[in-house]
Order: sequence, then structure tokens, then C-alpha cells
Amino acid sequence: MSVRLSSLASIKSKLSEKNVKKILLISGNNSYYKTGAKEKFRNILKDKETHLYIKNSYFPNYQELKKILDFKNLVKPDFIVAIGGGCVMDYAKICSVVTSQNNLKKKIINSDTFSKKKTRVLAIPTTAGSGAEVTSSAVIYINNIKYSVEGNNMRPDFFAIIPEFLISSSFKIDASSGFDAISQSIESLFSERSTQESILFAKRSLNILLKNYTTFLKKKNLTNSYKMALGANLAGKAISISKTTAPHALSYPFTALFNVPHGHAVSLTLNKFLKFNYLNLNKSNSSFNLRKRFELLFDLTKTKNLIELDRYLLNVKKKACLEQNFFKLGINLDRDGDRIIKGLNEKRLKNNPIKISKKDIQYILKKF
Repeated sequence: MSVRLSSLASIKSKLSEKNVKKILLISGNNSYYKTGAKEKFRNILKDKETHLYIKNSYFPNYQELKKILDFKNLVKPDFIVAIGGGCVMDYAKICSVVTSQNNLKKKIINSDTFSKKKTRVLAIPTTAGSGAEVTSSAVIYINNIKYSVEGNNMRPDFFAIIPEFLISSSFKIDASSGFDAISQSIESLFSERSTQESILFAKRSLNILLKNYTTFLKKKNLTNSYKMALGANLAGKAISISKTTAPHALSYPFTALFNVPHGHAVSLTLNKFLKFNYLNLNKSNSSFNLRKRFELLFDLTKTKNLIELDRYLLNVKKKACLEQNFFKLGINLDRDGDRIIKGLNEKRLKNNPIKISKKDIQYILKKF
């Protein structure tokens, strides 16, 4: 499990250790400069040989990953610091366990497990968030198709929550990343791989996120920024155990093909799959009582039934300005349906408590 470093002083102490000589710092332009991270880390890293890589891509893609790996092999760091959102985290996590690029694309496409000895990683999120700072998986896009890679050694060794780093992010990023965390926790409750531990993390996460999300968007401050980061962190811990389900499985083509931000893309189908699952309770083959999981979600959202839950989530998304009309997002389900289905992540789809085939997807998108 990732170890939390609770302050800038503890971060400095960790990076000041004698066995830390070369540091690769991976970040984004806004994440490093606009957040104030550059100023904070100037003092922390002043006595260390530090090499900075500023990522260019909006979402993690294979071509940039290769560039970062080339840079890493040139630098030969013994520690990686990742400051940014999910994209930065994913790059850092993969780089920490990969040295050779031989057959790398094939390994990613085949979803091979990456478990070799790794370079230590400190992950610091600047969005609230993906929870990627505590998960053992990462995302990479190859030719606009999303692939997930996993391995216990990919989980960052250390993480830190610094609410000051969340203050400068835009409303659009906050709305998308915040809803991503909410959806992660909801999906975790319904995942075939859920456990009592993942349920506990998901419940704790939703109790924080649902109380703070809209106020965080309306009037951001250090207090609600910290709470959102903490809630996202707990969501990350939940899905690190259970993994996500159908809404995440289908979100990736919306991002790759139509440039819909990830969390926004997830929001497009969360209600749809919740309704589909509920209306097909009698078809559940899950190892848990699916109806009771819905009752748990009703309790967490203070709703009484599926209709109220649907309205509740739609209202949350409306306040976050997360457009739900496919046509307004440039998505024509009749024209683009095959492309969308081709890009979905079947591995995540299998975690859904109701068996869903590719043929069901078009129906769910249009009818729910």
C-alpha cells in the first residue's frame, strides 16, 4: 500500500535520503507552474540532481510514453516524482516498472502484468481526482484505443495531498475529475470484484465527495479542496481492489474520439448503467445481493428509489455543467455507434454485475 507523506517537510525528508541522487520529475505545464509546485519544490530539490519532463498530451498515449522512457533511460533516476493529474500519474507508474521498450506495445495491448522491480515513485495529485496516486493500474491509448496495464509494483510507493495544488485548476477540470471520483466509488460498490474492504473505502469516499463536490465547484477553498482530494484518494483505494465497471469501460472512446474529458465521459453513462442494472436485478449472477447494493447507494445519496437516485445524479451533473446531450457533444449514436463500441474496454465491462454484451450497448445508450 502507498505510504502517505503528510507534509512538505516529510516530502523533503524522504527525498533528502542518501540513496536518492537523481530525480525524474514528471508533470504538466499547468500542474507544475500554475499550481505553485515549482516554487514549493525549488527548496525541496535544491540539493538534488533533478530532471524535469513536462508532458504534452491531453491523455496518456503510447508515443509520448516512449519519449518519457527514452528520457528516463538517459537520466537513470533512482526516484520519480509525479505532480499532476491522472495522465501524469499513469506515465510515472508505467515508467517506474519498465526499462526496455522491447515488445512494450504488444505487452500493453495484451494487458500483460508489469511486476518487475521498480523505481520508487512519489505521486502528488493536482486534481480531485483520479485517485491514481494509490492505484496499481495505468491507462495508455494506442491508436485511439484505451488499454489498461496493471501490476502491484505499479502502485506509487508514496503519495501526498497538498490542497494548495488544487486551487488553480479550472472549473471544467474540477467538474470532470470530481465526478470521475464519484463514479469510481459508485462503480466500486457494484463491481463483481468488490470486497468488504473496497466497500468501506467507497462508502467513506462518497460520504465526503457528495457533501463537498458542488460547493468545491461553486466556491473552491483549501478546506473543500483537501476534502475532495481525500475523497478521490479513497475512491482510488476502492477501485484499486474492485476495479471499475461499465461506465468506465465505455468512457474511453468518448474521450479518444470526441475529446470529452474523462470524468465527463464517465458521467454520460453512469445513470444509464445504474438503471439497466436495477431493471435487470433478476438476471444478476453476482456473488453479492445486488438489490442490497442499490439500497446502500440509496442510503448514501439520501434517495428512496431508482427514480430519485436518477434525478439526484442528474442534478449533481447539471450543477457541474456536465452536458449529457450526446448531440450537443458532437456524438451521433447512429453514425458513431460502431466506433464507440470498438473502443470500449471489455475487461472493465466484465466487472458489471449484469452480463452485458456489445450488442446491448447500443440499446442501453439509446433507451436509458
